Amino acid sequence: MLTLEQKKELLSLARNAISARFKHQSVFLPEDPAFSPKRGVFVSLHIGDNLRGCIGYIKGYKSIAESVKEMAEAAAFQDPRFPPLTEKELEKVTIEISILSELIPMQKNELPVIGKDGLYIQHPYGSGLLLPQVAVEYNWQPETFLREVCRKAGLPPNAYLDPASVVYRFTADVFSEADTF
Repeated sequence: MLTLEQKKELLSLARNAISARFKHQSVFLPEDPAFSPKRGVFVSLHIGDNLRGCIGYIKGYKSIAESVKEMAEAAAFQDPRFPPLTEKELEKVTIEISILSELIPMQKNELPVIGKDGLYIQHPYGSGLLLPQVAVEYNWQPETFLREVCRKAGLPPNAYLDPASVVYRFTADVFSEADTF
């Protein structure tokens, strides 16, 4: 678990990574050993209540610090659902970071815990992930959350029951610039 100061440092890193792209500058990674583990990381950008970009690594491919930097840039400039972020928009953006736990395969009859679990589904015809906060935001029940992760993957809503599917749960340490530190 990260301290308050470490969370602030990662949020600052994310904002600086986006800002540096506009100014054609480099960003240096913090050297805190807590940022060295390889973990899944998602960076979400919001303007008001609206999503403006969200991209991440499902698994730990790089250090937390490297992943935050890369995913902040990707959320701002490479999310295919949105045009690239403008410098003027950056002033209005609120950054949220989700650091994921390991993926744990769920049993076919197991239900996710709303407010705690995120979901990731792998199927021969698609895969998709929903962060834990999504189910809370939409006030979903566990079965709805399972159906929605299928939809996110481009699969039929009951694909989580398919023997070819593997559904994973995970937790996330989620923090945002909007949090009152």
